[in-house]
Amino acid sequence: MCDLIVSRGPPWLRAGPPQRWSGGAALTIPAERRPHGARRAKRGGVLQAESVAVFRGERLVFRDLSFTVGRGGALVLTGPNGSGKSTLLRVLAGLVPLAAGTVRWDGQEALDDLTSHARRLAYVGHKDAVKPGLTAAENLTFAARVGGRTVGTALAALELGDLSDVPASMLSAGQQRRLALARLAVSEAPLWLLDEPTLGLDARSVELFGAALERHRSRGGVVVAATHLALPLSGAGELRLA
Repeated sequence: MCDLIVSRGPPWLRAGPPQRWSGGAALTIPAERRPHGARRAKRGGVLQAESVAVFRGERLVFRDLSFTVGRGGALVLTGPNGSGKSTLLRVLAGLVPLAAGTVRWDGQEALDDLTSHARRLAYVGHKDAVKPGLTAAENLTFAARVGGRTVGTALAALELGDLSDVPASMLSAGQQRRLALARLAVSEAPLWLLDEPTLGLDARSVELFGAALERHRSRGGVVVAATHLALPLSGAGELRLA
């Protein structure tokens, strides 16, 4: 469940009908509760957006958008095509400029230093970004070096170990999606931004992905995901864009 708060944007953006989403104008996703005696997370942070407004060309995509996601929390973005789900993810990644509002990480302006912000996030878009000429293992080599983990760990997390030497061009669409998601398994980034992450996955793959999400959140990581399908994110808040 989410605790709802009310937020108003700057006056120049208040004209016209308000943007609609489930739960009201703004929401707070509390931190995930850890069992008594559980190990304290060594990573994670609090993601906050306040009175955010974004234009695409001359079109106002959304305005007065505010939310907070605590450590170990998750926020699911829903809504029809063109409602701004992917745009919001790109805003949070620092790829699309704000027209108004702020994005903060642990109370500090997140987008003032985009280099530092890039180090704290892992972004998986709706395209897999897999290089077809490289094997499954080779596609993960760079991410594994950055994350300080092994390629084998990432492949095993999504049950791709038997395909490590297979060129990505020979993988099925679902396998390529799993390969894209396997980058998350070697990432130390506390913030995961995911655009239609389960697209093309079968039930077993969704289960494996759910386990990866749970591990990330249990360590204090934050997840924001756009989707048209149910995701394995227990206790997640929902932000519905209209």
